[in-house]
Amino acid sequence: MRIVLYQPEIPYNTGNIGRTCVLTNSELHLIKPLGFELDEKKIKRAGLDYWHDVQLFVWESFEEFLENNKGCRIFYATTKTDTRYTDVKFNQDDFIMFGPESRGIPEDILMENPERCITIPMLPLGRSLNLSNSVAIILYEAYRQTNFNFYN
Repeated sequence: MRIVLYQPEIPYNTGNIGRTCVLTNSELHLIKPLGFELDEKKIKRAGLDYWHDVQLFVWESFEEFLENNKGCRIFYATTKTDTRYTDVKFNQDDFIMFGPESRGIPEDILMENPERCITIPMLPLGRSLNLSNSVAIILYEAYRQTNFNFYN
């Protein structure tokens, strides 16, 4: 599996997500601009001693990411769809993209890919779940569907 963070803003979330990626053998793709430096203590603290093992890819832009991953299947996590993350069939080589904490994936990207937009059901009491929690929820469902095959 491959996790994509589009312009992440909070180093602690990215560090936590990096740790989850290491322990599930998942790639972590970061699309700039980032709201922090990758050498900040905060990201390393959140990722603990796992950060050096992250399969990390950093892209200058969404366009560069797409150019280098042609033909890939990307699911877009958003609150702006009715399709639940449990309603899709994940494959081992899928990308799952999450937007920045303060605003989510841009509308134009979502509108170009409505058939790949997925959401986590929740009560309408807040805007969204924490980013690192959302990644863990959807990533583990994807792995559940592929029989927790962490080694492909």
